Amino acid sequence: MTRAVFYLRVSTVDQDHANQRPTLDRIARARGFRIVNEHVERASTRKARPVFEAMLASAARGEFDVLLVWALDRFGRDTIGNLLAVRELDRLGVRIVSAQDSWLDTTGPARELLVAVMSWVAQQERDRRSERTRAGLARARAQGARIGRPHRLTRADVARAKAMRADGKSIRAIAIAMRTPRATIARALR
Repeated sequence: MTRAVFYLRVSTVDQDHANQRPTLDRIARARGFRIVNEHVERASTRKARPVFEAMLASAARGEFDVLLVWALDRFGRDTIGNLLAVRELDRLGVRIVSAQDSWLDTTGPARELLVAVMSWVAQQERDRRSERTRAGLARARAQGARIGRPHRLTRADVARAKAMRADGKSIRAIAIAMRTPRATIARALR
């Protein structure tokens, strides 16, 4: 039976990879693959991806024959990086099967071109998303919106803490009374 692994990736810790698994399970069953490992990564392709690197190291050790991914953009969003990783897996004799990109499971000269083009598209989408986010934040700031986490203390809370401090209470006592971390109280009183 052919040994296979999953590589499931989402970009943030708030996202869930659960929607990728059922389709990959179906593909594995239909093709008679035995899943020997699952590599789950919660990281943007702009950052270090230790799970991806571990998967490549596992491939180099000959621990699996097929890599199952949801789509090429889940594999990576960098044109050169994807090309190099796909070529390395090819060199190691590891087939890549994608639920969304059936052409990835082919051979021939067109495959490398398609990997390059589709990786470029994924990279452009990543870059455009960053640009849209920055533009949206700039617009919100220009309209006076406060960006970031909300303040832990309201103005009334700060006034209450100042009054308590004026009455001679310690920062620790104020923090306990207001059920707020000491560092937050100290910062508010500065």
